[in-house]
Amino acid sequence: MKKIEIIWRELLYQAIEKRTRQFTQKEVAAKFGFSTSTVFQALKAPRKMGAVRVSGRFFVLEDPEKLLYHWASIRNPGKEIILSGRVELPLYEIEGRMPPNIVYGGFSAARTLLGGEVPADYDKVYVYLKLKTPRQRTGKQNSLQFGRAKGRAGGQAKLKIKEQNSDIVRALQERFEITKGIPNLFVLRADEFLAQYGQTTSLAQTFADLWNLSEWYAKEFIKTLKGKIDGLLS
Repeated sequence: MKKIEIIWRELLYQAIEKRTRQFTQKEVAAKFGFSTSTVFQALKAPRKMGAVRVSGRFFVLEDPEKLLYHWASIRNPGKEIILSGRVELPLYEIEGRMPPNIVYGGFSAARTLLGGEVPADYDKVYVYLKLKTPRQRTGKQNSLQFGRAKGRAGGQAKLKIKEQNSDIVRALQERFEITKGIPNLFVLRADEFLAQYGQTTSLAQTFADLWNLSEWYAKEFIKTLKGKIDGLLS
């Protein structure tokens, strides 16, 4: 995830879940170890659209909804998929067998955030997992077979993973038998700050991720999540 998206997620999390809308660039930068110039860049688009108002030393997220839709419009979770494959198990069992260090995303996150009530059945599990070497995929090859297609049926391919990440692959191998077919399990690369928000993606990130999924039922989840977000912002 880009640094500006990490900053937008934090602002939206504070506004929606924590009901805080006033910040300083310095405090936001310090939380993530970013420069204040990075925060300044992240605020450019929200300021231009009127979502953020700068006042003296502070800035205020005046219109979280505008920022939420802006983030959803440019979010691309497909680029963060690192593993995908088919598991012939019930969806809830797949979710329950996950390693403890994952963060649930997509429909699984929405189900938790909505208190277990879902607006439609779903047949895909999305989870985030932090790799030890997140941008390195070459090196000694592991035998685990996964489809590399972004949410579509495709040929099976071996994913090359550094030995530092072999424990992650083993944890998945121990829990699931991956077979050929249309993928229903997607593992996305977690950024280093994601776990700060708990074992599910935040409301805003869940909304933004679902906005970019093509499944017909994603729209139903988006509507229901938006209702919950509106209630917290009112």
